[in-house]
Amino acid sequence: MSIKLEESWKAVLEEEFEKDYMKKLRSFLQERIMKGSTIYPPNNLIFNAFSHTPFNKVKVVILGQDPYHGKNQAHGLSFSVQKGIQAPPSLQNIFKELKNEYPDFQIPSHGDLSQWADQGVLLLNATLTVEASKPGSHQNQGWEQFTNKVIEVLSERQQNIVFLLWGKYASAKSVMIDQTRHSVLIAPHPSPFSAHSGFFGCNHFRKTNEYLKKNGIEEIDWQIK
Repeated sequence: MSIKLEESWKAVLEEEFEKDYMKKLRSFLQERIMKGSTIYPPNNLIFNAFSHTPFNKVKVVILGQDPYHGKNQAHGLSFSVQKGIQAPPSLQNIFKELKNEYPDFQIPSHGDLSQWADQGVLLLNATLTVEASKPGSHQNQGWEQFTNKVIEVLSERQQNIVFLLWGKYASAKSVMIDQTRHSVLIAPHPSPFSAHSGFFGCNHFRKTNEYLKKNGIEEIDWQIK
């Protein structure tokens, strides 16, 4: 695993890469590769979320759990897939909710959310790698400690970020966020198994922009072209 972290993130996270857990994580990944495992996303896209959304530009955090484990899907942005790949069910439901909130929203022809990331939406997965066709295969190897640090440092050093926490796993992270400095919005996961129990109708995208506007921050244009 080669680490090419965007400079503003490097400044606040550099110490993490010298810690024992990160060294063990590196060894684990190297071992899996040597045994012939295919790991997603590709090495150069593992830290893609940080490249698109510098530390001092973060306005919104959307927290996912694992990268997609199918070929050519994952590219380092939570819920997002590369162009040319059909949008998975959870992402389709995200688009449906956007259509509910904004009737003029046009369902995009692809599932690449890079345009959100470039506006300040940190699309962060709790685990940054996975093995092909093995969901959850890289959980509890150290990534969660790293991404928890990301959430903590954003909470402590930034202000007026909107954290969108969907599902039990993500909502458990709310205790790490200073809610006197930030907005935390919690809803069920957009998965087909849970979207109808409260994700649909949560109005998180409108609420996000209302909060940003109230705090003098440029709103997110959710329309993907």
